[in-house]
Amino acid sequence: MTKPQTSKVAADPDFGPQLAAQLNAELASMPLPGRILRIASLGRAVFTTSLGLEDQVLTSIIAATRAELRIVTLDTGRLFAKTLELLDRTEAQYGIAIEVFRPWKDEVDGFVALYGMNGFYDSVEARHACCHARKLQPLGRALADAEIWVTGLRRGQSGNRANAPLAEWDADRSLLKINPLADQSLETLQARARADDVPVNPLHAKGFPSIGCEPCTRAIKPGEPERAGRWWWEQDERRECGLHLSASVSGSRAQGQPKVTISASQGPAS
Repeated sequence: MTKPQTSKVAADPDFGPQLAAQLNAELASMPLPGRILRIASLGRAVFTTSLGLEDQVLTSIIAATRAELRIVTLDTGRLFAKTLELLDRTEAQYGIAIEVFRPWKDEVDGFVALYGMNGFYDSVEARHACCHARKLQPLGRALADAEIWVTGLRRGQSGNRANAPLAEWDADRSLLKINPLADQSLETLQARARADDVPVNPLHAKGFPSIGCEPCTRAIKPGEPERAGRWWWEQDERRECGLHLSASVSGSRAQGQPKVTISASQGPAS
């Protein structure tokens, strides 16, 4: 496996953003396996998978390269049965263990007491509260010791993600956030999944390009954006659960505690 190099605490507040800018340019010229190996060389990396097509392709590459990245997923308690079945199939096919983070019972009970089990349909506030309990809090625990957060974000997924960089500095969580698929098209990833026999959710073939919690996801209609089926009852076209919004830091580690400790030899050029 690729071993992260020894690192040191970076006291310079500009270090993280500068390193992100350097990596953003560097990763652009690399094929996907090279990107994954480069990420693994940087430090403690955590890849959060929702088991969608993008994340399944990344998982297959991580397994093939034997890159040292932790793979975790968030089981909200309301996922499709097909998603949970895919989790088991993926672990078996690649011989890997995917760490599962679930919401705390008291967080979910608190939401239900205040809004009702399906109260997320009633208001944006309630929906955000549900996502906070079921996704943001577990994400914070999943990333607690991470220096690098790896995601399956892709620019073509929605207008809100159209400018997603390959690498960025997450100031709220004080870590590098790397989106190695940001510049990849859906068609390219679909072709790769077929060629590499990557296990995918059968719901994709039924019009679900983006799959989240079952009560909050529907198939998209012809001509709709890929993520139009998520929280479809809301009118905001930029709607997100909060995992990838800088203002949504609940459940993450405290601000002001730098976690990226890449060695000086790996840092940005002066």
